[in-house]
Order: sequence, then C-alpha cells, then structure tokens
Amino acid sequence: MVSVIIPNFNYGRYLEERIESVSRQTFTDFELILLDDASTDNSLAVMEAYRENPHVVHIEVNAQNTGSPFKQWMKGILLARGKYIWIAEADDNADPEFLYTCVHEAEVTDGVSVCFAGSTLFGADGTAENRDANHWGRRERKGSCCFDGKTYAEYNLYWKNYIINASGAIFRREYALRLSESPLVDMRYCGDWWFWFEMAMHGKVVEVYRRLNFFRQHAAKATEHSRRFGGGVCEDIEIVQLMETRLPGLSTYKKRLRRGLLYRKIKRLSLDEEQKEQLYSFLAVKLQGTMADYRLERRNQFLRLLNPFLTTARRDRL
Repeated sequence: MVSVIIPNFNYGRYLEERIESVSRQTFTDFELILLDDASTDNSLAVMEAYRENPHVVHIEVNAQNTGSPFKQWMKGILLARGKYIWIAEADDNADPEFLYTCVHEAEVTDGVSVCFAGSTLFGADGTAENRDANHWGRRERKGSCCFDGKTYAEYNLYWKNYIINASGAIFRREYALRLSESPLVDMRYCGDWWFWFEMAMHGKVVEVYRRLNFFRQHAAKATEHSRRFGGGVCEDIEIVQLMETRLPGLSTYKKRLRRGLLYRKIKRLSLDEEQKEQLYSFLAVKLQGTMADYRLERRNQFLRLLNPFLTTARRDRL
C-alpha cells in the first residue's frame, strides 16, 4: 500500500533513529527504499545493517552527490510500487500512528492526492519546541478536513507552502509519476512547494489536525541555508510565476500582494545591498514586482484592521 522512501545525505547520526521510527509504524503494509546521495559519514554502514530487513526492497547509493534533494525524491518515486508514497526524510521522526492515520484518511475519499498531518518542531538534541508551527490554532481540535485540490492550491499554496515538511505527508504515486519532467528536480531549496502545488492540482488534499510528524531543526538543513543566505528567494519567485500560469483566475490585487510579500522577504534578508538589488531585479524581470507592490502590501496590512473583508494571506487560507 505504501512505499516509504528515506533519502539521506550525511545524516548517519540520525539514520538509525529514523529507520526505527518507520519500523515501529502500526500500519505495516509498506516497502522501504533507502537512498544515499554520496554521503561521507557512516550512513552506508547504518543502511547496510538493515539490508536483511523484510521491508527493505532497495538500498541505492549514488557515486556522486546530485546537489538536489528532489532528484532523490524522483529516483525513489520511480522505484516505488506502492499506491502511496511517504518521503521520510532521514533526520526526522514519526509517531507510530502516522501511517495508519494518513492512509485511513486518504482512503476514506476518492481522488485524494495528498494527505498530511501536523508537525512538531524539535532541535538537534531532541528537545521539542512548544509552538504551533502548523498555524492551525483551533483547527487542531477538528480531526481532519478534505479540500478540492485546485481550490487548495489557489487559496493556500499560492501564498506559502503549508505542507511544512515532506515527512509529514503521504501522496499518490500515480499522480507523482506525472511530474518526472517537472522543474522541481533542478531546484535545491523550494522544490517541495512546487511539488505539493502540482499534486494538489491533480487531486484532493486532506489535512489531519494531529501532530504525528517530528520535524528536526538544525543548521545543516537546506531550508536553514536558504533562510540565512537567500538562496531560495529566486526559486520562490520562479514558483510563483509558474503557479500564476496554472491559476488564471487570480485577481490583479492578489497577485500584487504576492509580489509585495516577495519584495518584503528580500528586504529582510541578511544580505548586502548589492545582493538585494540583484534579487529585486530578478523579481522585476520575472513578475514585474516593484517597490510599489511592497508599499501596497504594507498598506494592506494596516487597512485590514479597519476592513475585515480585505484580502490577506491568512484570511484567504481555507
């Protein structure tokens, strides 16, 4: 029923814990695919210790590092045989009920392409952070909710990647196979955002309001590198451009707010002014985003206090 893919690069220190968290799942109808992207630590020794595990069907090791985690995703997807796929990132962890819950929710309704649960953030030392990283608020009491995928893409994913960690989601393999030629394989930071958007455009999306995934935070993560050095902003801009070609019904006002948020993100980066100017220029070329959009977005944030019907990313969210 499920193909579990563990893509790894130099996370040998977490790998055994991750594989054991998969082995402890109460839902047991899964195959396990272990992928290594030319690690230089003890990752291979950890993987080899599981070669005789009855769930393990592939241990694939790259001779050279691909430079993109999403190339590893696609490699695993092409090897997989399950109806659903779980990308269980090597440095994360999971509640034993994760797979059972997500598979059950995905099977209740026809045409589900993605089902994801909430995440608890925890540090490299295993200490959990006590905050709502999922931005659900009272939703956490609701159980679950199923959305039309295209509507979810327009009102949720256009603004941000609400599926904050791949380890917290399962998705339909048959839909993912259609993305083998997707731009995501050339992305280093934000390909997951584009991937979830494309998956939503192919089917329904289910949110499970339980924290069943544990998302490790540490300085080596690609998302952390992107945040500190701005490497992901260009990909953000390209993804918004791609989304707009797939969502022709977006209003001009909404698109201008989105450009304003991108401008604001660049403005807040810890980069020198010359680097920021290069990013502003890229935004202008790709989306015609300017300082005027930033000012509109800032003014919109003030006016929302006076007008409860004014569009904002938070209010637009389903």
